[in-house]
Amino acid sequence: MTISVASPWGTLRIKSVVSKIGSGKTPAGGAETYATEGITFLRSQNIHFDGLRLDDVAYIDEATHAEMQGTQVKTNDVLLNITGASLGRVTCAPRNLGTANVNQHVCILRPTREVNAKYLTYFLSSRLGQEQIFELQVGGNRDGLNFEQVGHLRLPAAPLNEQRRIADFLDSETGRIDTLVTAKERASSLIDERRVALIRQYCLRGMKEQTNFKDTGFGPFGLIPAHWAIKRNKTFIREINNPSQYGGEELLTVSHLTGVTPRREKTVNMFQAESTVGYKMCRPGDLVINTLWAWMGALGVSQHEGIVSPAYGVYRFTSQDTLPEYFDLLFRTPEYVTEMTRYSKGVWTSRLRLYPESFLALSTPVPPLDEQEAIVTAVQREIGPGHKLQEKLRRSNKLLAERRAALITAAVTGQFDVSTASGRNVTEGVTV
Repeated sequence: MTISVASPWGTLRIKSVVSKIGSGKTPAGGAETYATEGITFLRSQNIHFDGLRLDDVAYIDEATHAEMQGTQVKTNDVLLNITGASLGRVTCAPRNLGTANVNQHVCILRPTREVNAKYLTYFLSSRLGQEQIFELQVGGNRDGLNFEQVGHLRLPAAPLNEQRRIADFLDSETGRIDTLVTAKERASSLIDERRVALIRQYCLRGMKEQTNFKDTGFGPFGLIPAHWAIKRNKTFIREINNPSQYGGEELLTVSHLTGVTPRREKTVNMFQAESTVGYKMCRPGDLVINTLWAWMGALGVSQHEGIVSPAYGVYRFTSQDTLPEYFDLLFRTPEYVTEMTRYSKGVWTSRLRLYPESFLALSTPVPPLDEQEAIVTAVQREIGPGHKLQEKLRRSNKLLAERRAALITAAVTGQFDVSTASGRNVTEGVTV
């Protein structure tokens, strides 16, 4: 394999400039041995192009750490995801990380003095580095990359002092871009917060000023309008298990962000099954719940006809007094997600499962049909402008990401002199 863009310095293999290529492992007891404090245990979800994200980090105790020799991360180690949906994400371990280990999905590359760690990180995140990674993966290794393949990846053989200049330049320029992206993401998050607050108010307290309330007496719902009913899901919803006979229907996926959408519209890196025969049939108006991710609110009422993974639950509304679109809103409120989590099975949050019998046993506040209709109409009207603004923000950030990637690729391959260049024009023309 060769790099498709010419480099003025030639190329070399990664194995020639690192003293270690290896990964960690999952503790012998699995996820059940994770602790709420202790030694940081990095997994693939913690590795991102813009650095480590530790908001969902696991911890291990000293005894487990002692059993996992060779998996400890050191400052300036390059951490590369080598399996799964996050294949190719890479970052450099910072000085303030402290003692940390990695699992088997994260490869540790320990640079020698012949290569700058940040330069190596930037190259692996560049278009050329990513192309090599995914060419190997697509070439037959469905489980990801092995250490030999990682070692054979090629990078430009830039002089060390030039590597440092490139890394410093990219730190400055990508940092500025990342700050702008973060600001736009925060603006989008504020729109989400307003939407959630609106839906919570309407779906749990009603739209009109109420004087009479009653206590639901269960879960986190608290007071609801006194004239609303409280019903078990099984009285107006039933599970549907209608397997596809030939698997040629539209394949749908479920997200806590977008609900039920065609897979072709999503960027999904996870491998698709060779055959979708036996996948569950779903039609418009059906409720689809990702059994594995219900605790995150990964569910939605489908607007599409198609098939979903056998791991999903498909449910159909059986009462004429229910509007599926209303329950699509209600079931994704933080209160209802909390209730679903409470009835899910498992010993670790990320391993919880919401099985059909548990979901159907839940009690649910049910307004009269005319109020359900009014709530759906009001929510659609009031959140519409926010959705349009979020779409503009997403397009803007996508453009910034493309320009960021182009800047990194050009810099690490020596297409311009970073000592005299500026990347400031990468944000020109990028507005809200």
